[in-house]
Amino acid sequence: MSKSSEQEIEYGWICARTQKKSEHIAAATLSQMEDVEAFCPRLKFKRKTKRGVVWFTEAMFPCYIFVRCPLGGSFSAVRYARGVVGLVEFAGEVPTIPDHQIEALRQLVGDDDVRVIEKAVEPGQEVEVTEGPLKGLVAVVTQVLPATDRVRLLLEFLGQSREIEVPIDSVIPPKRPKGE
Repeated sequence: MSKSSEQEIEYGWICARTQKKSEHIAAATLSQMEDVEAFCPRLKFKRKTKRGVVWFTEAMFPCYIFVRCPLGGSFSAVRYARGVVGLVEFAGEVPTIPDHQIEALRQLVGDDDVRVIEKAVEPGQEVEVTEGPLKGLVAVVTQVLPATDRVRLLLEFLGQSREIEVPIDSVIPPKRPKGE
């Protein structure tokens, strides 16, 4: 037997830099390669837009993905894959990431590699109404009604305090705290 066939190939996790907003493309390309696994953890969250509150999914680490591949080589297959612009290196060396750290990330994001960020509101928290006739008004949460997915708000309107109920998805923390 030759010396190379007696040696067992060592695999490890490295970090690859990707083109902006192309993490998923680089991960898909690398996942199709033999002996290579790509991991691109993502976040799913709500953001206020002109259309209202919309769900977005973005990379947890913008412009970076994790790649499990054979160690000790030049990493050229990873380095020149579609969507990859380079590898994270220190003093010309490509550092490895311990398996337990990748496993901890996988547990955090779940089976579909997506961590959903729910913005929980609490009584006493100031929020901005994002839709309906009260859109843009800032109010204080007085009660969270989880059974109906609604919140009760105390609203200062025309010099009077009023309590109203709105869907929980129609409130977000205000852009800047009241009075600043």
